[in-house]
Amino acid sequence: MIPRISFWPLLALVLTLGAAAPAAAEETNSSRNHTWKTLADLSPQERQKLDLAVDAPRHSQVPYLPAEPYPFTPPYTAEEMGYRLMEFTSRPRWSAVFVRAWASISTQGALLNPGSATNFLVHHSSVAGVEAELALKPGEEIYRSLSQRTAPPASEGSQRLWIRYRTGKEFIKKEERFRYAQAKRRVRHDVPRRRQGKIPNMALTPDDQYGRDAWEFSWRILGLDTLYHTVRFPKTRPTIILRNGQTGQFQERRTAELKLMGDSYRYYTAEGGVACYVVEARARPEWLPDYYVPRLLFWLEEHSFFPLRIEKYSPDGNLSYIEVRLAELFNPALGERGYGSLFTVYWDIADDLMTYFVNDSHRVTAWKPQEVALFFNPDFMRRQWYLDTSIKTQAQVPSPALFFLRPALEEEKFPAERSLRLPPEIIARVQAQEAVGRLVFEISAETPE
Repeated sequence: MIPRISFWPLLALVLTLGAAAPAAAEETNSSRNHTWKTLADLSPQERQKLDLAVDAPRHSQVPYLPAEPYPFTPPYTAEEMGYRLMEFTSRPRWSAVFVRAWASISTQGALLNPGSATNFLVHHSSVAGVEAELALKPGEEIYRSLSQRTAPPASEGSQRLWIRYRTGKEFIKKEERFRYAQAKRRVRHDVPRRRQGKIPNMALTPDDQYGRDAWEFSWRILGLDTLYHTVRFPKTRPTIILRNGQTGQFQERRTAELKLMGDSYRYYTAEGGVACYVVEARARPEWLPDYYVPRLLFWLEEHSFFPLRIEKYSPDGNLSYIEVRLAELFNPALGERGYGSLFTVYWDIADDLMTYFVNDSHRVTAWKPQEVALFFNPDFMRRQWYLDTSIKTQAQVPSPALFFLRPALEEEKFPAERSLRLPPEIIARVQAQEAVGRLVFEISAETPE
C-alpha cells in the first residue's frame, strides 16, 4: 500500500532534507560537471550549431512558415527546432498498431482508471510526417486513429475514431471524434474538446495529446543541458514486462536499465546522459489569446529534437506542469524521425495529479486500401468487432505503490529562466518521495504505514 504520512512528521522531514539539499545538489553538479549551460556559457564550437537569429526569412506563400525547406539544415534556429519537435506527438507519425497502458493517481494516492489498456490503429496516408503536414492546406486530413478499450472489463470493447486535421488561422479544429455508444447502439459524433481544457481524471489537456503547432508560438534558445533521468520508477518496481510488437515476445526489463533514448541510441555520454537543446516557446497572442500555459520549456535531444522533458508555465509565470518521456526507436526505417514515446508521465503540480502512458507492443503497419476503407470510418464501430487481438500489454501499474515517481524538479538549472514557487505541501511530498524512493502522500491524522 502506498505510504501516507501525517503532515507534522512530514514537515520535520522536509526541513531536514531541505538543509541537506544544497550539499546534495552541489555533489551532483560536481560529479556531472554542471550539466547545463546558458548561451553565454557556450563554446565557439557549440555556437556554430545554432542560429540565434530572431527574424529568419519567411516562406513566400505561407508567411508564418520559415523560408528554408523542412527538415532544415544546421545551424538551426529555435523556431526550426520547434517545427522539428512537432514530429513527436503521443501518437506515431506513421501507420502503426500499438497498445497504450494508462492510468492516473490522485492527490490522495488513489488510482484513477486503474488497469486501463487501449488498442490503437493509426493510418497516415504519407510517411513524410511534419513535411507532409506542412504541405497540406488548413482543414485537410493528416491521419486517422481507431481505438478500442481492452481493460478494465467494464470498458472493454468501447471504440473511438479520431480524425486529425491541419490547422491554420481560420481553421482551428485539430480533431474530430466519433465513438460508439453501446447502450444506444449507435455512433455518436462528439463535440471536440477545448484544447485548453483538462481531460477528466487526467493530468493533461488535448493539446498535450495532439501536439502543438510551432507557428502558434515564438521561439528562443536558452542553452544546452544533459539529462540523465526523465521518467522514474519507484524502488518498489524493479522490473517491468514489455512486449516487442514486431516479434510478439514479452520481455522482463529492469527498470533501472531503461535508457532515455532506447538501447540503439548512439550518442549517450560516458555517464549515460543525453545532450539536449533547451528552448522556450511563448504563445503568440494573435494565434492563442489567453492560452492556459503561455510559456513552455522543451529539452530536445540534439540530433532528433525528440522532447524528453517539457515544462509548462501558468499565466503568473510559475511552473505548473511537467511532462517527461522515455523514447524508443519504433521505426528505424525513418532514422531520427522514427523515435516515439515508450513511457510518458504528466504531472499537474497544483492538483498533484499524475497520469502515465506506456505505448507498448508497437508494430509498424502498411495498411491495405481495403483495410483503410474498412477500419478507419465511423460506420466500422457499429459492427463491434474486436480489433487485432494480438496487441497485448502487461505494463499497467497494478497498485498505487508501483506508480511512477513525480518528475524531478531540476531546480538548480537555468535559475534566471525558471520560477519554481511550489505550494509547501507539494514541496513536502517531493522531498519525502526523494528520501524513500516511492510516492508519498500526507493526511491530517496519524496513520501507520
